[in-house]
Amino acid sequence: MLYDALAKQYADPASERAMRSLNVLCVRLVFCLYAEDAGIFGHHGMFHDYLAEFDARKMRRAVTDLFKILDTKPEKRDPYLKDDFPELAAFPYVNGGLFKDEDIEIPPFTDEIKDLLLNKASEDFDWSEISPTIFGAVFESTLNPETRRSGGMHYTSIENIHKVIDPLFLDGLKAEFASICEIGVERTRERKLREFQHKLASLTFLDPAAGSGNFLTETYLSLRRLENNILRELSHGQISFGDVNYNPIQVSINQFYGIEINDFAVTVAKTALWIAESQMMKETESIVLMHLDFLPLKTNASIIEGNALRIDWESIVPKSQLSYIMGNPPFVARAGRMKANESSSKGMLDNSQKEDRLNVFGEDLGNVDYVACWFKKASVFTKNTSIKCAFVATDSICQGQQIFPIWNNLLKDGIYINFAYKFFKWGSEADKSATVYVIIVGFSHVMSKEALLYDGNRVRKVEHISPYLTPAEDIIVSSRNRPLCDVPVFKMGNQPIDNGNYLFTKEEMESFIAKEPKSKKYFKHWLDGAGFLNNSVKYCLWLGNCSPAELKSMPECFKRVKNVKEYREKSNRKSTKKLAETPTRFQTENMPEGNFIVAPEVSSGSRRYIPMGFLDGDTLCSNKLRLMSGANLYHFGILQSNIHMAWTRTVCGYYGPSYQYSINIVYNNFPWPTPTIMQIEKIEKTAQAILDARSLYPDSSLSDLYDDVTMPPELRRAHQNNDRAVMAAYGFTKDSPAFSSESACVAELMKLYQKMVAENG
Repeated sequence: MLYDALAKQYADPASERAMRSLNVLCVRLVFCLYAEDAGIFGHHGMFHDYLAEFDARKMRRAVTDLFKILDTKPEKRDPYLKDDFPELAAFPYVNGGLFKDEDIEIPPFTDEIKDLLLNKASEDFDWSEISPTIFGAVFESTLNPETRRSGGMHYTSIENIHKVIDPLFLDGLKAEFASICEIGVERTRERKLREFQHKLASLTFLDPAAGSGNFLTETYLSLRRLENNILRELSHGQISFGDVNYNPIQVSINQFYGIEINDFAVTVAKTALWIAESQMMKETESIVLMHLDFLPLKTNASIIEGNALRIDWESIVPKSQLSYIMGNPPFVARAGRMKANESSSKGMLDNSQKEDRLNVFGEDLGNVDYVACWFKKASVFTKNTSIKCAFVATDSICQGQQIFPIWNNLLKDGIYINFAYKFFKWGSEADKSATVYVIIVGFSHVMSKEALLYDGNRVRKVEHISPYLTPAEDIIVSSRNRPLCDVPVFKMGNQPIDNGNYLFTKEEMESFIAKEPKSKKYFKHWLDGAGFLNNSVKYCLWLGNCSPAELKSMPECFKRVKNVKEYREKSNRKSTKKLAETPTRFQTENMPEGNFIVAPEVSSGSRRYIPMGFLDGDTLCSNKLRLMSGANLYHFGILQSNIHMAWTRTVCGYYGPSYQYSINIVYNNFPWPTPTIMQIEKIEKTAQAILDARSLYPDSSLSDLYDDVTMPPELRRAHQNNDRAVMAAYGFTKDSPAFSSESACVAELMKLYQKMVAENG
């Protein structure tokens, strides 16, 4: 509310100067509110009491004067200030640049703003208990949605920060501390504790996409809590902290480095770390029973404003001094991949970001997520070091078509995945945060003795983690134009590019035929992905084979064709303009004769199987369906098996939580079995049993039938029998590794894929 009230007071609130000034003003005010409640300024209520003396119309001047005093050393202040303005002179000097004299615009205050600041914001809330990570939420709330989207900015909850820093280093440090505490010999324990404290103070951290500093701040808090635990253990003995020249605190925010492109975020990050330092200092005081001065600020995190992909990280912190790299780099994905709820016009890289990507990788990798640049830059920077890294990333970089160009490149650098979280829904401290599905990947140039793979609430210790985030070797598939094996091809369905002129609901079709009776024979059933899964049939007016003379005899049809021609002519795409020459035809046409297998491009990831089925030539399918002509029950049985689904779940792309069934990635790379005639016949029977089980429920859609809660027992048994038949065709018996788990099955399929590629190319 305070932010909005202040924003209204600017002469030009939409200007860049006003928005930046408002951001800086709000951070300074929040720091003052914190410093007042935390006792940093002096007596409690000092900030409140100072401003309360002024009429709202004079508060702008009062705030300006206060900021100037907070940035001025005592020896450089007006020597008569104590006599003229004792309330102002009482404020301490705050260095570090938070209140530095810069050209920011402070708007006029109103009675509403005064009430919000001094009553609702000050009297009704104890700012000393604020979480420093709240600044991340404050930062995000001050940026409009389009600004956040274009920068790929997503801010991080404490819980999610710990998913990165705990396995990266914190779990190990806590375990080391616990083992030291168990040492029985007091003198040895004390020495080890002091050595451990020195170790904590020697660790150095870099966040090359620091944002508002949440990763750095929470890491600092975690290390200081460990250090305070050390001091508690030392205080149990006969250790005295009474020496006035002794500073028991060794962990410092000087150990933290960051790079951030947004200048306001840099200010927020530094302020958050100062607040964290103040809070932890109070906690330390209660342990060592010493007074520790916070002001003037003596330490400063080195958070640099700039583009991390164009800055030499060595100039920020020498790699010889660096221990860990971590963070949440920008998520700016290619169209349709960043969020499940965004249209394809959003989440696109701009020209500057494309240039960044080209500069970092040294080659054009095509449509890969911007976040991959941080992985590559960290990989190159940490070469020949033991520095460990961990980044949050969009799940797309470890799936689908992106995985080969990205990870084939990184693996050549000698990267190992030390731990990983499989994809999960990202949460933020900020309101209305974007819906994003992410992974976390910890990596380095040093192979772990045991890699940790997190999947939901489960964690497994595995020998190796592949780029697919599976416990398997580093085998990755690339896009392939033809099937790896001698099987029928899958092709996409029809793409009209007709602006809706040829597609009808049943009611619309009947109304059209009533006006144009001769058009009846030109209508066909039309299915898209959702229609196939939900028994929602539309109708298509297919005039591709209609002669010119007959078309002219049907004025309503002719009108539709003319509309399509004009629509295509207005397009900015050359290919679409060219299509205007043949307005009765589709851009992409795929109309198999006889029966064909159909598979939806997108299907719910909660389904055990992607529902596929047989259709005939009376139905036209959209480009959201994949079509396979020349297929039989054997092919259907393989495609509907748990083996094919295990492969799909591993190598496919995802649209949010839904499968994206890619022809070139999933199907064309799938290693088919080499079954005997008897095994083929068995699969044909189990495949037919799946169709028979579906037919028992004619009132149910495929979505109903393949919901794990409502799936009929007959259908479930039919699939299980089919699964066993397909497993046998691969030679996967109960004694084979592939039978033990899905990941083991995929590992065997990857080996088979690798062998087939070597043999067949």
